[in-house]
Amino acid sequence: MNSKADVATQAAELRAALHRAAHQYYTLDAPELPDAEYDRLFQQLQALEAAHPELRTPDSPTQRVGGAVLASLQPVRHAVPMLSIRTETDTTPQGAVTFDQRVRDYLASEQRRTLLKATDERFRAAPLGAEAQAILAGQPTAYVAEPKFDGLAMNLRYENGVLVQAATRGDGETGEDVTHNIRTIRQIPLTLHVGPGAPAIPPVLEVRGEVYMRRDDFEALNERMRTRMAAGDKAKTFVNPRNAAAGAVRQLDPAAAAQRPLSFYAYGLGEVAPAAQGGPDFQTHWQVLQALKSWGFPVSALARQAQGASDLIAFHADVAAQRDALPFDIDGVVYKVDSLPLQRELGFVTREPRWAVAHKYPAQEQLTTVQAIDVQVGRTGKLTPVAKLAPVFVGGVTVTNATLHNELEARRKDVRVGDTVVVRRAGDVIPEVVSVLPDKRVPGAAEFTMPTHCPVCGSDVVREEGEADHRCTGGLFCPAQRKQALLHFASRRAMDIEGLGDKLVEQLVDGNVVRTLPDVYRMGFVALAALDRMAEKSAQNLIAALDKSKQTTLARFLYALGIRHVGESTAKDLARHFGKLDAVMAASADQLLQVPDVGPVVADSIHTFFAQPHNREVVEQLRAVGVTWPEAEPAAGATLPLAGKTFVLTGTLPTLSRDEAKALLEAQGAKVAGSVSKKTSYVVAGEEAGSKLDKARELGVPVIDEAQMQALLVDAK
Repeated sequence: MNSKADVATQAAELRAALHRAAHQYYTLDAPELPDAEYDRLFQQLQALEAAHPELRTPDSPTQRVGGAVLASLQPVRHAVPMLSIRTETDTTPQGAVTFDQRVRDYLASEQRRTLLKATDERFRAAPLGAEAQAILAGQPTAYVAEPKFDGLAMNLRYENGVLVQAATRGDGETGEDVTHNIRTIRQIPLTLHVGPGAPAIPPVLEVRGEVYMRRDDFEALNERMRTRMAAGDKAKTFVNPRNAAAGAVRQLDPAAAAQRPLSFYAYGLGEVAPAAQGGPDFQTHWQVLQALKSWGFPVSALARQAQGASDLIAFHADVAAQRDALPFDIDGVVYKVDSLPLQRELGFVTREPRWAVAHKYPAQEQLTTVQAIDVQVGRTGKLTPVAKLAPVFVGGVTVTNATLHNELEARRKDVRVGDTVVVRRAGDVIPEVVSVLPDKRVPGAAEFTMPTHCPVCGSDVVREEGEADHRCTGGLFCPAQRKQALLHFASRRAMDIEGLGDKLVEQLVDGNVVRTLPDVYRMGFVALAALDRMAEKSAQNLIAALDKSKQTTLARFLYALGIRHVGESTAKDLARHFGKLDAVMAASADQLLQVPDVGPVVADSIHTFFAQPHNREVVEQLRAVGVTWPEAEPAAGATLPLAGKTFVLTGTLPTLSRDEAKALLEAQGAKVAGSVSKKTSYVVAGEEAGSKLDKARELGVPVIDEAQMQALLVDAK
């Protein structure tokens, strides 16, 4: 059994580690510990202090809400403390059940009645309010469920409808004055206006919400940082959107802050003038959200009312299913008792409200160690270093591999075998190494260098001038490129050969059954049925899928060939412009430059591909085995109804997926772009539209909804 001295030492070490991590995360905006590791250490300290209360110190991380105030910003004392809410660490549906039961248990407890009688004169005659009595009689508790944003909590103070101050949470009692930077966020109104049916704006109103950075804005910001780094600037990329947002908010120069696009969602109130002084008399949290919306604040469209634990469970699952497609990061959802009088009855425990909880999802960042660094070869010959990891559960799955992208990125992050690293996985995104913990490095660990010969076929490895990637020169001679080329050829957006997956392709290439793309159509039933784990029915199904795939389109065929730099959009443009494959194959680089959005690099890649005799032979053999498509006259002189128009899709459309909307627009000659510019014809906006919508309004680009887009398509026909 550990001695008391040992336990005290362990508690001191945990406090020191948590203080250091909090300083790096909140003050320096340079986190080293992933959230899950911080939570684990925090829970260890909580357990120790619960078992040994004498070890609890006033400066323990368990006794405070947030981080310290930066010395360079003016302190702001919060009129109403900005307290954190309890985190339900059980990420399963049981977490919602536990919270709901905890609310009921407290309402029925003698502790509640004793506390209220001692602190609130009103409850001496009526120990339980009507809502509490109804809940204890069996009615479900009414809640509001909202997403838990991964950003920076903010308090906005309005006096007579004008923004006068913005402050960070800080330590919960005192925050930092960041008004100069918050004014740069376009979603935050500087002056409030009363919408139709909205309550009057109180003379004093504090609105609380989350400042965050959208994923697309974060990627664009890091891309700008990488460009500056390549030019020799001392800029650095950001670890995650949360810390990029926090750094922007704390900038002393608002012009610098404005360079980092920030967004905002409102979710609550701080100080509000009482009803006697013109303030609103809200009875529910849902009323608060509706009022915030009517006053001009963005409120999450995901928020909803819920009845009892079953609705909370459904909300947790529903948001989890949408999580990866959301334009912003969340790490869980929040449940709040809807009734404000009932919130007051429930009160607080220490500094956390009993009436709210954060129900998290499985962590998307974890610590693990690098056991080896392998190099994989892709279908275009690109060599990718991959860290082989000690297995770790992250983002809902066990991760054993993480991409290092290329040699430059591996060296920038300085990842070495034996290192302790932070690994991140979000949804279907390939896991990646976020950062290294240098103080845990094994002495003598060597820097990573790219091999000079392909690890699969032994061919020379080259790095073209101006490119970050190394490539194998073996082409289809390299089995790795053959496998990846065949998988791409069979993919859903290319030839769409159902049943031709990773394991089967590996057997076909390793067994020399398939050496080139046309070989896949020459496989007979007997050869397929002889393969390992290939049942007779499966072989028949694959033969049928191969036969079906022979009837395709020119755009799909061009994309399936795997020409470097030719994606779906470019393949469609080529098919539309030339109409026939022979015309594409015969086109010079100058003729290819006449295709919309085909520049010199893409034109040279296409021309070089079809100038190679072995590539032309592959095309002719595919035709010989029966692959065919309808051909048309060149569209260069024709004008489709929406030709010359550029559309940008943003947000979630009511009835169409992005791919469906894109296909409809492209069928009428329109181009669908990924970003908004002065050349954009229309922005089609759905729910949760963000920075692209803001950019469109800023540039004066027409914004339409799905119904208006459908009307344009009808008119075009």
